[in-house]
Amino acid sequence: MSTIVQINNPVIAQRADPWVYKHTDGYYYFTASVPEYDRIEVRRSKTIQGLGEAEPAVVWRKRERGILSANIWAPEIHYIDGAWYIYFAAAHTTETNEGLFDHRMYVLENRSANPLEGDWEEKGQVITEWESFALDATTFEHRGTRYYVWAQKDPAIPGNSNLYIAEMENPWTIKGPQVMISKPEFDWETIGFKVNEGAAVLKRNGRIFISYSASATDFNYCMGLLWASEDSDLLDPASWSKSKQPVFRTSETTGQYGPGHNSFTVSEDGLVDIMVYHARNYREIQGDPLYDPNRHTRAQAFDWDENGFPVFGIPAGDA
Repeated sequence: MSTIVQINNPVIAQRADPWVYKHTDGYYYFTASVPEYDRIEVRRSKTIQGLGEAEPAVVWRKRERGILSANIWAPEIHYIDGAWYIYFAAAHTTETNEGLFDHRMYVLENRSANPLEGDWEEKGQVITEWESFALDATTFEHRGTRYYVWAQKDPAIPGNSNLYIAEMENPWTIKGPQVMISKPEFDWETIGFKVNEGAAVLKRNGRIFISYSASATDFNYCMGLLWASEDSDLLDPASWSKSKQPVFRTSETTGQYGPGHNSFTVSEDGLVDIMVYHARNYREIQGDPLYDPNRHTRAQAFDWDENGFPVFGIPAGDA
């Protein structure tokens, strides 16, 4: 590695599904799920460690009832063609609270230079092939085409969610076919629930890598990896290969449990690759893991092997 990056974990307490975006203005912009699942916050800092002390701005709050009114999950902030976008998932409530986990994907837009200021406009739901449970969208550009990657339940396939990719018409609309590139199939992807979710994209060494998370959100939660050649048709499922084992998982040695739902960024000098993720520092959870607030945001440097693949190691212990 070019430089040594020292990060004291956790970076931010009680922030799950962390997303960090390093902008051209030198700031790291951060958003994540809050324990109350009722709002979207954005904060920024010139350093990754400094995000922990940065003052969050509440940029959007859930509605009282109907759509967009429950379980606001996993926001991501992106800068695309001169505007800021936040992708997130939300459920709806009814008089009997049915549909509380019936998530759909939505987009907010802000044309201010600083996304902590200005107005966030609701661009609506991202419409996919089915009206079914959908969440954890991310987006990336490759050779002039913008792609959307997300997790969704196919009503015809048993399980909770698979990973899909589609081309985008604009930052809030997909076009053309949606293609499944991964479904839960290995033992480590199907503990508790059959889950592939939380995709994050990394372009390096002639490949497009997509990390993702699998299994229930307790200590079994872990990360897998997909990859495709940068010259391949990314909308062809045959272009994608998949790791047969997790690439990042619970470590009893360091006392980190259920690491996952990550994003990628780089060090302040741009020389070191950084993975940002959440994990708990205890194994046993009382009740539903989704309502245990102590998935903390963590970050650590990672390296590459001689074949050009990322090596994430084990989750670093608490400082």
